[in-house]
Amino acid sequence: MKPFRVFSWNVNGIRACLKKGFFDWLKGSKAGFVGIQETRATEAQVLAELPRHRWHTHFLSAEKKGYSGVGAFSRREMSVSVDLPPIFLREGRAQFIQLGALTIVNAYFPNGSGKNRDHSRVPYKREFYREVFDRVDPSRPLLIMGDFNTAHREIDLARPKTNRKTSGFLDVEREDLDLYLGRGYVDTYRHFHPDKTGAYTWWSQRFGVRERNVGWRIDMAWASPALMPFVTNARIHPKVMGSDHCPISVDLDPRVFDAI
Repeated sequence: MKPFRVFSWNVNGIRACLKKGFFDWLKGSKAGFVGIQETRATEAQVLAELPRHRWHTHFLSAEKKGYSGVGAFSRREMSVSVDLPPIFLREGRAQFIQLGALTIVNAYFPNGSGKNRDHSRVPYKREFYREVFDRVDPSRPLLIMGDFNTAHREIDLARPKTNRKTSGFLDVEREDLDLYLGRGYVDTYRHFHPDKTGAYTWWSQRFGVRERNVGWRIDMAWASPALMPFVTNARIHPKVMGSDHCPISVDLDPRVFDAI
């Protein structure tokens, strides 16, 4: 039985990513579901540039043009909820997607830096973490995935010592991820690759940074305890270009869709 492959990718502008080969990658990905973040476009804008396809799609855009936003491509029919408080809904932060018994949360967690790298958005970011945490039921098969904008452990970024006061590696942000662990969620990549170093999903666009692999692992997929028996693998795909992030994937046993 072939696994149902789920991808998450911060595309850093879907229209720009389409011009860099996104659709060719999508066709060849063997994906059953793809959640994207930082789409920076409305659904109409995306569909106007998207070639003919057989995917079920749903996009949630931010009120501010060219900002934030999430989107989903699914081989299976899906039901989607975006029932979020206005403070998060207006920024197009998350989709709650139902595929049979499986729930996927496709989320673009906020960056805490603020306009002047003053950590002014950290409270907003932490509130969003709690909103997602409180909204879902870990007793059901559930995958929370996306750009978390936080590296959880020192192993998850190239230069932990020099980034202790940088949003994305602040103690309070990492403690919020510890709450997920405390409730039984599993970081799927670390489950299969607990000691893997140099495994990153985002790199600064400064010259040579990605080539030298000076990165951060901030794109993740966290599985509920009820989902873990169906998780068969998790990967990072650093060779896929088109964004300053790369895709991540999780393979699921298809029997999850009928799980009780």
